[in-house]
Amino acid sequence: MEQFSRLLDDLYFTNSTKAKETLLADYLRATPDPDRGWAIAAIAGTLSFDLFKRNLIKQLMMERMDPFLFDISRDYVGELSETIALAWRPSPEARILNRLPSLSEVIAQFHARDKAGISEYLAELLDNMTPPQRWALLKLGTRSLRVGMSARSVKRTLANMKGVSLDTIEELWHAIKPPYTELFAWIDEDAPIPDISGSLTYSPVMLAHPIEDKDFARITPETHAIEWKFDGIRVQIAANDVETRLFSRKGDDISHSFPDLIAACDFTGVLDGELLVKPGGEIGRFNDLQQRLNKKKPSKAIMEKLPAHFIAYDVLSLDGESIKGKSFDARRQELERLVADLDETRFSLSRILPFNKKPDLDDLRQQAVETSGIIEGLMIKTRTSPYVAGRPKHAWYKWKRDPFLLDAVLMYAQRGTGRRSSFYSDYTFGLWGDEDQLLPIGKAYFGFTDEELKDIDRWVRNNALERFGPVQEVKKELVFEVAFDSVHESPRHKSGYALRFPRINRIRWDKPAADADRIEAVADIVGK
Repeated sequence: MEQFSRLLDDLYFTNSTKAKETLLADYLRATPDPDRGWAIAAIAGTLSFDLFKRNLIKQLMMERMDPFLFDISRDYVGELSETIALAWRPSPEARILNRLPSLSEVIAQFHARDKAGISEYLAELLDNMTPPQRWALLKLGTRSLRVGMSARSVKRTLANMKGVSLDTIEELWHAIKPPYTELFAWIDEDAPIPDISGSLTYSPVMLAHPIEDKDFARITPETHAIEWKFDGIRVQIAANDVETRLFSRKGDDISHSFPDLIAACDFTGVLDGELLVKPGGEIGRFNDLQQRLNKKKPSKAIMEKLPAHFIAYDVLSLDGESIKGKSFDARRQELERLVADLDETRFSLSRILPFNKKPDLDDLRQQAVETSGIIEGLMIKTRTSPYVAGRPKHAWYKWKRDPFLLDAVLMYAQRGTGRRSSFYSDYTFGLWGDEDQLLPIGKAYFGFTDEELKDIDRWVRNNALERFGPVQEVKKELVFEVAFDSVHESPRHKSGYALRFPRINRIRWDKPAADADRIEAVADIVGK
């Protein structure tokens, strides 16, 4: 744990991505298996288990610290794990360890113990650790570790260590489980490349660039295909004679949430497409799909009410052979043949939209605006493009409809986590309702620059009213121009509505709060 804790501390206080990757590579070269595998799993967010629950660490802290003092300490620090790491005082009866266990020993010990044993072992470790080591343990155990290093950056580090492409690591990464001993054996040249030929694994997806005005000049019917960009979630289906798996865009296996779709996958290959639901036989909105997401075992009733449906965009492999190197048009021909033989209640083919010139594209985009949020915009794909992970230049473009905008009043602010723990960075805002009462309509924590964050934080502190735990009420005087993709009715929210992907588009320092939008403005947007 000492080396792992030191690595996290170094990563946390290093800004440069390249420098972070150098630090990680040095750690991986110096650290044996399986510790280094568990370390990259923790940093990349691929651990599939909690060692202990957040309630347990708070309970242990309450036995050692006055609850009121803890609450104000947490409010000052802004983050639970850091507060406990700093405030923890070893028990007078604490058993002194000769050495801290290794990362893999810690994981094994927590897995081997019952509930009471986990509590006892956690307290013992915290009693023997420094504040940085405690922070590392608490973040590891609750899977809430953030040190400014993405999973992609971890994979790039491995690729550079081995001298191979990032795509090669991506393919292996999703077929091998932590602690990645086979992967490191290959990187160290102690074993051949892991054989994943029989595995149903996730393939890194091909993504699109937002289109710019200059790009339209090269788009013609002969060179590009146009499709709808649906508002579901991007997924992959990998199937063979033995099993079928459904992967999210990030590579998470979500098969358990959609057994109705899995049962209809009568093919061998890998498909790329959009996951939606079809209530009443019609494509539903994203809010409908959300009711199916993250359910470990969906009920028969919800599967009948919101049946899963897959709109096929592309095919990556057929009968065990990759066809990603073929052109889009060639893959499309294979896709059309495959989808024609599948259950049409579960599968459909993404339609190629006809166009001649730029005004036709404008008309199609306007049609997307009129679909009640079901379609986000257009996908524009080069007909000759192979399927390449990432965002290759001039291959695919996306042209989304413009976001909706509302002027809303800041009501509450809350301190962020990680590097933002000392700033009020999470904002709840509202619109005017009856009797000039503000009704909360959403919450946003991005869309502003670091300098704007400092300005807003200063304003919050200077205009603070009542405090509710970590939440600070403020004077109802600051207006945000809020951008969002869609809105739906929601009985769970006091305003009756919920926004999708709200973000701060602009800070309206100049606008009086009385001139902000009223709740009726949201009602006008619903259904658009």
